[in-house]
Amino acid sequence: MYIYILCPIIAFVIAQGLKTILHSFKHKISWRDIFAYSDMPSGHTAVVISLVVILGLRLGLSSPIFATAVVFALIVIVDAIGLRNYLGQHGKTLNILVKDLKEDEFLDRSYPELLEHIGHTPLQVIIGFLIGALTSLVAFYLFF
Repeated sequence: MYIYILCPIIAFVIAQGLKTILHSFKHKISWRDIFAYSDMPSGHTAVVISLVVILGLRLGLSSPIFATAVVFALIVIVDAIGLRNYLGQHGKTLNILVKDLKEDEFLDRSYPELLEHIGHTPLQVIIGFLIGALTSLVAFYLFF
């Protein structure tokens, strides 16, 4: 039972750890980096694919729980690539518009700077996919 929780958590830790390490080459590391929304690899994808793979290996590909997890994973992955990139474009546009307004204290309090990079590229999702799948495969073959 714990394997269904541990595999996604381990995949998340690996993906976010790798993301933090890669980010540290360019910038100083902060606690915010550990739970960053974007960059390489996709932690969201690693988590859902890890869950899908361990469910498929343990319960079988014809299991309704596996099928539900696949649908859930597809929604998360499409959201990570499409919707969140679109929201990042909105954030960037709104930040430009607020910056163009006359600077004053009211605007600074009323319009905080929005995140501009909250989505993933297809390559970031593929690497997250590989991390999630490999994490569950290794756990399955080590413990079962």
